[in-house]
Amino acid sequence: QVQLVESGGGLVQAGGSLRLSCVASGRTFDSYAMGWFRQAPGKEREFVSTISWNGKVTYYADSVKGRFTISRDNAKNMVYLQMNRLKPDDTGVYYCAGADLRSSIVVISENIREYEYWGQGTQVTVSS
Repeated sequence: QVQLVESGGGLVQAGGSLRLSCVASGRTFDSYAMGWFRQAPGKEREFVSTISWNGKVTYYADSVKGRFTISRDNAKNMVYLQMNRLKPDDTGVYYCAGADLRSSIVVISENIREYEYWGQGTQVTVSS
């Protein structure tokens, strides 16, 4: 079992930055691929970024590539999402999620159905 709690959301002007954090509890955290997803009002939850269990492999949605950076610190059970050059379209609730891919041939996933553990979300609002 892994419990996830996000923090770091807030209101920021377009062009600004925010750093989201996700703290995980559970002894198997460092075995899990982690991801960030977001959901805007009236829209489906969408993939933002993912990182492998050891932090060596990352992947981003095209909409955030070059602006967002995902990282993790397994010693602290933490996952981060550094968000720069924010745009109003980045507004939404951001969710941290964990996927057990140990039996898979891949080490990361953008498929929401692969993620079995979810945080409660943190609101990010970008004003124009």
